[in-house]
Amino acid sequence: QERDTHRRSVWGLIKVLLEDIASFDSRIMRTGYALVLRPGELASAFREGRTQRYLPALRLYLFVSLIFFLTLSATNIALMQLLVQAMPAKVTWIKGEPYIANPAYEKDDPDTHFMPKMVHISKKKATQPGGPLTFSSKVYFFAPIGEYHSTLSPAARARLAKASFDDEIDADPNATPEQKAKAKKELNGWLSAHIFGGLQRLAADPAALNGPMTAWIPRVLFLLMPLYALILAMFYWRQRKKFYFVDHLVFSLSIHTFGFVLLLAAAGAAQILSGEAVAWGTALIAGVYALIATRTFYRQNWFWTAVKVASVSFVYFCFCVAPALGAVIALSFLNVNV
Repeated sequence: QERDTHRRSVWGLIKVLLEDIASFDSRIMRTGYALVLRPGELASAFREGRTQRYLPALRLYLFVSLIFFLTLSATNIALMQLLVQAMPAKVTWIKGEPYIANPAYEKDDPDTHFMPKMVHISKKKATQPGGPLTFSSKVYFFAPIGEYHSTLSPAARARLAKASFDDEIDADPNATPEQKAKAKKELNGWLSAHIFGGLQRLAADPAALNGPMTAWIPRVLFLLMPLYALILAMFYWRQRKKFYFVDHLVFSLSIHTFGFVLLLAAAGAAQILSGEAVAWGTALIAGVYALIATRTFYRQNWFWTAVKVASVSFVYFCFCVAPALGAVIALSFLNVNV
């Protein structure tokens, strides 16, 4: 039996404390170095039992995500800002019915070619004083809060304040009066108040979405990480005896942790570079990092690693990240006027 009463002098306790602090600091340095400059090393270390050198994967993820949001808050940088803009629309009369150019349609954008070039509006909107207005928004990422201000005129703000679904419903020339009345009853009320109420708040404050998004994004990402691990498990099904689900989960944690580090760097780069350059650079670094990390952890050849990284990324972003991001924006928009 070990005979140790654990009695220590004050100097002995201080010495142990300093050793623990130094050890913790060195673990942080080693973990940070491995996370950024040795893709896949942290997940490999967990799988191989080399856990003493690094911080636990979940603790590291929570720590880095906390640093990310605290840094944005301390530097007064918004995740996203929407600047609502109003443009006068030219009315074209076709067979006695008013039409305007579809503001969502862009000639050079193939993703909008399925949309109609012209949209029907109500005669009430077409003949109102000042003519019809089309409202659009411009998105800014990682910009300081207060850098962008509303450019809407008082008349445009008043028009937006009076907006409802009624005009859009009345614009349908094929709907019967009964159908229009039913549609107005279903849409107006809570939905109308939240949609147009949110637009009015955004018109006054482009950063109005930032608060709700900051609250929702950490929750959604925490749910997405197991989905990423599940997709990895599907693509590496043949190696299921070699890689357990917890291995995929730890790898997912390391990838998402680096994602926060990369976004933090992107937030800094966005202050001096164009948003397009930052977006392309972030995407390129993320792709290269994921490729090297996957190759290091799963140890397949480069060809199959590249194929699986591309496939996993496509499935994850199209079926998980994109819907989740849309849900976050929708939830933030609905809560913007709370």
